[in-house]
Amino acid sequence: MRILTQLMEPLREWAPLPLRLIVGYGFMAHGFAKLTRGPDTFAVVLHTLGVPMPEVAAWATTAVEILGGASVFTGFLIPIASIPLAVVVLTALFTVHLPYGFFSVKLAQVTETGTKFGPVGYEILVLYLGGLATLAIGGTGRLSLDRWIENARVRNMQLSPGSGVSPRTL
Repeated sequence: MRILTQLMEPLREWAPLPLRLIVGYGFMAHGFAKLTRGPDTFAVVLHTLGVPMPEVAAWATTAVEILGGASVFTGFLIPIASIPLAVVVLTALFTVHLPYGFFSVKLAQVTETGTKFGPVGYEILVLYLGGLATLAIGGTGRLSLDRWIENARVRNMQLSPGSGVSPRTL
């Protein structure tokens, strides 16, 4: 077991990358779907659910999903971006998906014309929340904007006048 742990250690910083990519892409895909259909179409759904100011909420949700998803995808300020993203997910969970139970895939029937599924539960929403929490607490890992900005800041501090470090010593 110790050998396996030692072999996996160099990969630890890469672990958040697949999670970031799928969670970020998922949010952006939902946001762009709302945008291409027109947020006014989503506003009708929100109005039916009794959401106050459905037009504003539709545009805000679309923006949060696209911009927040891009933030997660690129690894930029995830602890901040995860808050409005979590609000969107929790709102969907409690206003739409909760009554349909946990499972997201419910086979309703199989006919000659294809498979039909029942209402979607909250399984995927819980996975999104878990992914956001993991990234917000555990960090963005390699190939993230946060890491790139931090490395650039360190380089600038090392190269600044009076730091005692010259480009030749780096």
